[in-house]
Order: sequence, then C-alpha cells, then structure tokens
Amino acid sequence: MIENVLTIAGSDPSGGAGIQADLKAFAANEVYGMAALTALTAQNTQGVTGVELVPPQLVKAQIDAVFSDVRVDAVKIGMIATAEIALAVTEALSDHRDIPIILDPVMIAKGGAPLLQEDAMETLRTALVPVATVLTPNLPEAARLLQQQEADNRDAMASQAHALADLGPEIVLVKGGHLEGDESPDVLWDGTALHWFEAPRTATKNTHGTGCTLSSTIAAQLSKGLPPSAAVGEAKRYVSGAIAAAGQQTVGHGHGPVHHFYDLWKDRT
Repeated sequence: MIENVLTIAGSDPSGGAGIQADLKAFAANEVYGMAALTALTAQNTQGVTGVELVPPQLVKAQIDAVFSDVRVDAVKIGMIATAEIALAVTEALSDHRDIPIILDPVMIAKGGAPLLQEDAMETLRTALVPVATVLTPNLPEAARLLQQQEADNRDAMASQAHALADLGPEIVLVKGGHLEGDESPDVLWDGTALHWFEAPRTATKNTHGTGCTLSSTIAAQLSKGLPPSAAVGEAKRYVSGAIAAAGQQTVGHGHGPVHHFYDLWKDRT
C-alpha cells in the first residue's frame, strides 16, 4: 500500500519551498502527495515580493474535499498566514486527529519577509499548535511561540522543547540550524525522553525550503508507521543529504533550494 499525505501550505513559484518542496519531499520518500493551498506568493531564491491569501472558507473546502474522497495517512501544515486561516484549518482537521499531524510554524521566509501576520500568533499558539502530533519550530519560531529569548545553546533548546510541549502538541522537535558552530543539532521531546539528532553543518547558501522539506519528510515517514524518533532520524538524514547535494543544481541567484532527488538522480551529478 502506498501512503497518502496532505500538505496544507503556501505556494512557492520558484519551486524551492512551500507546497512545491513538500510534494517533492513526498515523492522522494515514496508517498502520494496532495496539497491544499493557503496562499499564493510571488517569490524566488532572493525573496518574497507578493502574497495573495486564499479565503479561509476555500482553504477548509480544499481540505474537506480531500478527506471526503481520499484516505489520508498524515497531514503536514506549513504557511498559515492569518488567524482566520488557522481557525479554518483547525476546524477542518477536528475530526481527523487519529492521523499524524505535523505542524511547521512558518513565520518568516528565508529572505526575511514575514509569512505570518502578527495578530495570528495567539491563534496559532492556542488553536492550531494543540492539534499537532509533532511541532517542528526552528529557534526563532520557538522563541516567538514562547515569547522568550532565542535559544543559543543545547540546554536552552531542550528547555524550550519542554515548554512548547506544554502548549499541547504531543511531540516537539526544536531545530538547531540557527546555532553557531560546525554542527546542526535538533532535539526531540517525545513526552518521555529527549532525543538528539546530529549532523555536520554544510557550508552552503542553498538552504531554501529546508524546514518545509524536513517536516514533510517526517509526515511521510510517520504515515508509513515509523515511530517518531525513527521518522525524525530518517528525515534528518534525508535533508542533510539534500543540503549537501544542493550545489549540483543551478537555481537562482540567492538562497537556492535543496536537492530533493539527490538519492534518485545519481547519474545526473
């Protein structure tokens, strides 16, 4: 059986992030991908120049249409943008809490453009975060959700993982890509124990879409029945390889995308 995974996120026309990255990650991880759009963006590897939001009722209608016809084995949530869309997504998923729901709380684009309205933060925190099976913030996102200073060491990351779990998600993965140093550690709190995932930092500017790709890969692996720590470990391995191979592509003049198919296109290097 091939698993079906739904992404709820914004669109990136340059293909490196958002639903385009999610669908590539799903395909590379051998699951069938579906997508409900929350926003159309005008962006490329150098930044975001425009955003057009999908009406909340249409976001919900897309999700309802998928669930009414297709077996959904996991859901990944990315760019939400507004409180109204957050509430629409929460309502649409209210009867589907029996499947893994991975929430990547997208707030700022790689180039610095805001992707979450300021007044949506509280709704994200109180309505959507508690729906998540796995919450996957990076260090700035974790700090904003907790209204704390950004973690700058492993002890602070672990502490914030515990604090984020108090907001309601079953499992929290705090991503340490913003830390200084030669390593890029992530920490998973599964409600019982902390699990650390290590990877060397790759010297590259081609990291566009890493958060989208990681959370989508976790969703794909959870849909196959992997336990959370194993799913995150596989996602970390896959994304680290995709970042390391990003230089094989020539996409744009800014922060280029990771290479989603590095393991499949080996004869194209």
